Amino acid sequence: MQSEIFASENMAQPAAAPGMTQQNSKSIKYAVNGECYARQGAMVAFRGNLQFEKHGQGVGNFLKRAATGEGLALMAVRGQGEAWFAHEAQNCFIVDFAGGDSLTVNGRNVLCFDSSLNYEIKMVKGAGMTGGGLFNCLFTGQGKLAVMCEGSPLVIPVSPQAPVLVDTDAVVGWSAQLQTSLNRSQSFGSMIRGGSGEAVQLKLEGEGFVIVRPSELTGKPVSN
Repeated sequence: MQSEIFASENMAQPAAAPGMTQQNSKSIKYAVNGECYARQGAMVAFRGNLQFEKHGQGVGNFLKRAATGEGLALMAVRGQGEAWFAHEAQNCFIVDFAGGDSLTVNGRNVLCFDSSLNYEIKMVKGAGMTGGGLFNCLFTGQGKLAVMCEGSPLVIPVSPQAPVLVDTDAVVGWSAQLQTSLNRSQSFGSMIRGGSGEAVQLKLEGEGFVIVRPSELTGKPVSN
């Protein structure tokens, strides 16, 4: 049988070592030898002796998610084997954390991550009760995180001389050390008259970067 579908870049190969690797631009392969975490429903295939269980986030994080609709419904993947993760054919990227690294990520953009990383739902300081979410996911520690993005992401440097303002529905993540606040670019009267559709942005100041997706569509809520 012959077809372009059997091209070498589409063929899954045995993992050379435990951990996360890029299968292709739309999926991540994870060779599990113990435990990892992934968003619920993101597993598209697996082989080996693996168990998938709903992962609790603790009482504090659960209450934050219930109040805001933000956060991330996770599952723990345990055992020995290989699992493939993807979500709605979004582009996937691996972020490798060294000791001391930290990244704030919108929960809708998290695919899977090493159990060695610390994960917490944190309040976005200065964001009030409006915008793309009062709470986001803070990752710290050492290990790998797979993030996903609709389309090709735009990474914008942030410096003290050049703060960046981003649409709250388009932001994927940013350096955790950046200071955040809400910026209102329209007057109340302009908003009443219909406005431009760009009324409120998240302002990021300091030294770091922000990741933006080429879409302002609000992400679908994550079910429990």
